[in-house]
Amino acid sequence: MTTVSAEHIQITPGVCGGKPRIAGHRLRVQDIVIWYEHLGQSPDEIVYHYPSITLADVHAALAYYYDHIDEIRRDIRDSEGFADQLAAQTPSLLQRKLRENNAGAD
Repeated sequence: MTTVSAEHIQITPGVCGGKPRIAGHRLRVQDIVIWYEHLGQSPDEIVYHYPSITLADVHAALAYYYDHIDEIRRDIRDSEGFADQLAAQTPSLLQRKLRENNAGAD
């Protein structure tokens, strides 16, 4: 059984891909986790950058993460894989221009 704090965390089909998110926002739990674990931001720093959420929201997201760690880590891996796939299929126009400029400089 999945318990979600309706005050802080929502799961709504069709919103943010049905992923758990901060209630009333489009910030997913996995976004909070990435900022906290991967970028080393403190909960206070996250709130500083996103002042529309509360410190309680951030802590609720982290509590949800620790209660559903395998699911959230899988979501993060899937998102990274999707981003890598998109990048491979859609080359950056900036990178192409830089390569062309560098080739012309030789």
